[in-house]
Amino acid sequence: MVTLEAVNEVVLRVAAVVLQRYRAGDTWVRAKADGSPVTGVDLAADEILRGGLAALDPAVPYLSEERGIPPYEVRRRWSRYWLVDPLDGTKEFVDRTGEFTVNVALIEHGEPALGVVAAPAAGVLYYARAGAGAWKREGNGRPRRLRSSLAGPSDPLRVVESRSHPSPALEAFLDPLNVVERVKSGSSLKFCVVAEGGADVYPRLGPTMEWDVAAGDCVHRNSGHPEPHPGALRYNKPSLRNGSFVVGLRPGTYSLPDD
Repeated sequence: MVTLEAVNEVVLRVAAVVLQRYRAGDTWVRAKADGSPVTGVDLAADEILRGGLAALDPAVPYLSEERGIPPYEVRRRWSRYWLVDPLDGTKEFVDRTGEFTVNVALIEHGEPALGVVAAPAAGVLYYARAGAGAWKREGNGRPRRLRSSLAGPSDPLRVVESRSHPSPALEAFLDPLNVVERVKSGSSLKFCVVAEGGADVYPRLGPTMEWDVAAGDCVHRNSGHPEPHPGALRYNKPSLRNGSFVVGLRPGTYSLPDD
């Protein structure tokens, strides 16, 4: 059985390389076919992750943003696999906001069973496993258990939102809610901000890919206390694109706009 501690060590090794390259500013940037940026750090991090995770269990398939996606006819036979975003928040990396992460999730039967999110610039590691809770470690400090509760739309709400994806749909969604504070954040850190109590709600009214959200989703789900939070996101779909979703509000208390 792959241990969470072993995965943490692989992710921290990658985070150290990403941070070194970030501080040195020694990376190139080009646009991918969809117009999103990719850097040499994305590709270097992907190579280290693939090798490190394969060493833990070579039988587990590896699916990454930076590699070709196997057809669904192949993927549908996977009962478990690694789902990886080697550098989530490439735009934040390029813009030097520090809000980028390394994301690794282990998906089992369409659900995130394990998730690790490293924020190299902040020196923070978030991690979770189904049945073992969610945790945060800062530097070499002691891990702290994360516990969060779900909110209702009439509660005073602190909303964490994307630094890079504002939208009229988001404003329309927030209008009937009792929003008392809005917090900007990048990458998968938004899930973690909710999981550790820095915000109550994270609405994402726009497309994401499964690798963008899986690790952070796992952290938030397992921060639920006394029971894990239900998850609206499913993984290994025929299309890896997600629709709109909301993290932190009680199910059934809100409506999403049509995608």
